[in-house]
Amino acid sequence: MCYGYDGHAALARSRAGNGGDRRSFLRGSAAVLAATGLAATGLGGAAPAVADSGHGRGWGRRVPADKISIQLYTMRDSLGGEPGFDQTLAHIADIGYPRVEVAGYYGRTAAELRTFFDGLGIEPGSSHEGISDSEEALETKLDNALTLGQWSMVVPYLVSAEEDDWKRWAEQMNVEAAAARSVGLRYGYHNHAHEFTTDLGNGRTPWDVLTEELDPRLVHFEIDIYWAVTGGIESGDGADDPERFTLDVIRAARQKTLQFHVKDRAEADGDTADLGTGIIDFARIFRAHKVREYIVENDTPDDTPENTAEVGYRYLRELCY
Repeated sequence: MCYGYDGHAALARSRAGNGGDRRSFLRGSAAVLAATGLAATGLGGAAPAVADSGHGRGWGRRVPADKISIQLYTMRDSLGGEPGFDQTLAHIADIGYPRVEVAGYYGRTAAELRTFFDGLGIEPGSSHEGISDSEEALETKLDNALTLGQWSMVVPYLVSAEEDDWKRWAEQMNVEAAAARSVGLRYGYHNHAHEFTTDLGNGRTPWDVLTEELDPRLVHFEIDIYWAVTGGIESGDGADDPERFTLDVIRAARQKTLQFHVKDRAEADGDTADLGTGIIDFARIFRAHKVREYIVENDTPDDTPENTAEVGYRYLRELCY
């Protein structure tokens, strides 16, 4: 069976599935620190639809299972609370996720995490890491990524209304990215909406600075589709067609987009939403641009983090585009 797009049915399926056996249901930031001392913090299941839904019609391609990941920030309440780190990650593995994107170590060393992930058969393909505040911190960050077996590390969040801040951060990211490349790691930046909406003066935005200053040979983008869509809507540049805005962002940048953060946008209030329950036409975006990782995320899970993870994995596995 190949899913198209039916947000209302997906939401009903999401809610209904939460109470059952989750195994059968699916089977069959670290803080950001700038060396400049400037403020920069952050972390940063669709139901069967008719073939003429308009989303995925006539294509039949699907996201490869080995390219599906989940940003563990989505699971933070479960990882740090109940049912706890071990059980939550075991559940992620049981759903079928082959990889995760790390957001904090939860009191463990990189070596301990690697042993734990290996035991579950999960690969930590990427991580969210702030800009390092010293050379020693950068070396530790790179060593940890190598210990975990990552291929990528991504800066999750920077914010300022001053153009000089963005230029300084871009310069430092280029330096860190060169160091990462020297040990076989890729280095990326993850967007939010404000990169497209903040006026730095003379009509320039942070996105203008990043695409001008980041070295495209060293730094890639992890495009958060929800935030790009939101940036298009809020800026007015993509209000009539936010998917086109998102694709234009990808195509216009000199930097490659190698990763997607995949989370939906609720129609009612514009908040983040479980995949397939909102307004974003992911099939259109996936048809136009392929990436190395499709990373499920929802900053504010609709029901429980576990349900968000289940719905997200199923949606990506069964969406046709």
